[in-house]
Amino acid sequence: MPFTSSVAPSGQVALTHMGVIRVAGEDAVTFLQGQLTQDVAQLGLSEARLAAFCNAKGRMQASFVVFKRSPDEILMVCSRDILPTTLKRLSMFVMRAKAKLSDASAEFILHGLTGEAVASQGGNSSRVWSKTDTNGASLVVLPPSAGSARALWCAPVGTPPPSLGVIELAQWQWLSVHSGVAMITQAIFETFVPQMLNYESVGGVDFKKGCYPGQEIVARSQFRGTLKRRAYIVHAEAPLHVGQEVFHSTDAEQPCGLVASAAPAPSGGFDAIVSIQTAAAIDGRLTAVSVNGPALALLPLPYPLLEDL
Repeated sequence: MPFTSSVAPSGQVALTHMGVIRVAGEDAVTFLQGQLTQDVAQLGLSEARLAAFCNAKGRMQASFVVFKRSPDEILMVCSRDILPTTLKRLSMFVMRAKAKLSDASAEFILHGLTGEAVASQGGNSSRVWSKTDTNGASLVVLPPSAGSARALWCAPVGTPPPSLGVIELAQWQWLSVHSGVAMITQAIFETFVPQMLNYESVGGVDFKKGCYPGQEIVARSQFRGTLKRRAYIVHAEAPLHVGQEVFHSTDAEQPCGLVASAAPAPSGGFDAIVSIQTAAAIDGRLTAVSVNGPALALLPLPYPLLEDL
């Protein structure tokens, strides 16, 4: 069911669908530097970053909000449904590195803050991906959505959460869709290279850092002008679900993309992030499930797309 307010909400919600991987030790930074699409070595204590973990073919196995609690302790917030597999895969690469990886989800509380609640906790909405630490809690300012500031609040278990109004998880998920940033979940595991979800346009890929799994393919996609799929925001009157196929009116047999993130819209229907062929976004009719399925209407992205380099 759609939530009741059509106005971007202000408040907080527990992010029970998200978990935390902790990487600790004197080699924590250098280890992650060789695994993620983001430059962890340049990450300051007052910053956070979006990052992806790819397989050798450049397909994303996970995505994270990454930040340092100290120079030797890094937290990576990701979807709970991929956390065990991601932790196992990352651990395979530790070898002799002095870095310990663990599932720290039971040790931290995660809340999403929206609207005026962000500023009330010390967040500066104009400084996206900034991090503020207060009384053991970390507040990460996320990309805004629908005119509303957003932030991730992460604190050790036992820390009193902010005294703020409560919003519905559906409201948070809708705002996440309209931020244009889709996080990897099990339904889209190893489906997209980062650019297929616009990660190069929202600061999720650093093209100047060294090697990581799939780096050559990710770089080639960007520098050789071979990007043929991008992420777009759409609306449908019918329910949309992550992993559903998207079709274009010119081809009833082959899908042109997939739903990467979806949430009920406040005015009814569903909004979603879809990764589709760029040609399909120019002209013609887009539908979900089949060529005769629910119509998809393209909505504006909240950021410009980075052109091929």
